[in-house]
Amino acid sequence: MILSSLLSLMMVFAPLPDSAPDPVDPVRLENGAVQGAVSGDVVAFKGLPYAAPPTGERRWRPPGPVQDWEGVRDATAYGALCIQPPANGDPGVGPLPMSEDCLTLNVWAPVERDGALPVMVWIHGGGYNNGSGTAALYDGSALARRGVVVVTINYRLGRLGFFDHPALAADRPADEPAGNYGVMDQIAALEWVRDNIAALGGDPGNVTIFGESAGGVAVTQLMVAPSARGLFHKAIVQSGLGRQRSAELALDRPGRPSAQALGLAFARSAGLPAEADASQLRAVPAEAFLAPMPAFYSDNLIVDGIILTEDVVEAFAAGRQAPVPLILGTNSAEFWWIRPTDAGAYGRTDDALTEAEHDALLAAYGGPDGYDAHVVSDLIFNEPARHLTRLHAAAGHPTFLYRFDVVPESNPEPSGGATHASERPYVFDTLDTVGRPLGQRDHDAADAMAGYWTTFAGEGDPNASDRPTWPDIRSASDQLLEFTNDGPVARPMPHAERLDLIESFYARVRPGA
Repeated sequence: MILSSLLSLMMVFAPLPDSAPDPVDPVRLENGAVQGAVSGDVVAFKGLPYAAPPTGERRWRPPGPVQDWEGVRDATAYGALCIQPPANGDPGVGPLPMSEDCLTLNVWAPVERDGALPVMVWIHGGGYNNGSGTAALYDGSALARRGVVVVTINYRLGRLGFFDHPALAADRPADEPAGNYGVMDQIAALEWVRDNIAALGGDPGNVTIFGESAGGVAVTQLMVAPSARGLFHKAIVQSGLGRQRSAELALDRPGRPSAQALGLAFARSAGLPAEADASQLRAVPAEAFLAPMPAFYSDNLIVDGIILTEDVVEAFAAGRQAPVPLILGTNSAEFWWIRPTDAGAYGRTDDALTEAEHDALLAAYGGPDGYDAHVVSDLIFNEPARHLTRLHAAAGHPTFLYRFDVVPESNPEPSGGATHASERPYVFDTLDTVGRPLGQRDHDAADAMAGYWTTFAGEGDPNASDRPTWPDIRSASDQLLEFTNDGPVARPMPHAERLDLIESFYARVRPGA
């Protein structure tokens, strides 16, 4: 009853209206005309559908085509959030309402432009459970003022986006992709960009995908997804893991959970009989999906055999990833609050260490306190990021590694560094959304990050004459650019000795990846 009432409230109350921008002349897209609005020197088009509503019989189906519309569609308000658990305070969750009818995107472009501009497509994070492209944090205006077209997207989340069940398998053609509906949505959004972005000022031949956390994972998945090939030309991964293992649809192998077995467990929890059919599954009320899935590294990552045929690290190791310029990096204190002995601490990789490996790491971290504070971040983020950059550079592709270590003086967290997701308002230059006082060094850092990111989107190289040189891993192995309180600086990878030990651990437990 509580969840049902909560969903009702979420569906009824609309977001606060945007300030009244000036309307612009309608623009013709593939499916009809749209009218956005100008605010200062940026024009925005919001709530544009890129796929059919995934509701009713379209629940747990690949995204379908958008239906044409008559007249001029208003594009001055965001679309609904995809169904997700109540917000946890993350500013990356946009305003209500929410709905299963959520496959929309938003576009920002400079009013004055000379020719087609580079396009940056943002894929939000949130563990594949939460988030949206409508949060004020991800407003694309500041980046657009730097000469790019920015696109943010909503895609299906949780069990609506990453799910399978034997009854669904029995109901679909054998060659229909399944399980990774959220990833299929991301690909559909990129296809929409290919077909429509020129009308809004963008260059469909110069598209950069970028994302953070689960959005960073999404970027690496798109880099190895066959049907995404050619839809983007550069990629940026912010805190996007790299060593994660995926479930498979129906296979049960050691270390490989079955998405269909997980689907059966969910159906039981929703009160369905073991023999429930696809129509019964599709009739489950939307409020049943407000409870979060387990951590996305287990239930929300699926090797389905069509959209995703292998894990990211295996594809990179074999050189099967998209051959595009890549920026990849992490923050200096990603998961500082998680200890390796915490229950459910991201797979308890710590438990797989031998005593000799554990002792060597304890020494490398300077004892138990340093080990407890940093080993989870190194296992989940820092070493995997370094590993993927090495593999990508070894394949001959432009590769740039970074570390973000900017901490506002007003930061209330005893993190000892930049915590997970804290780089987002710097990348988007939306520091006004942070909700606490920020100083000049923060604005300088935002100016630097937004500058590097947009230059990379345009040229495939983040460097420009007015900022410190960012080394390319191909010619400067283990060199990165660190964003510090005093500005960006090129330097060797910090704490390489402990990352070497973790690399040896992974080589033992996952040889060849």
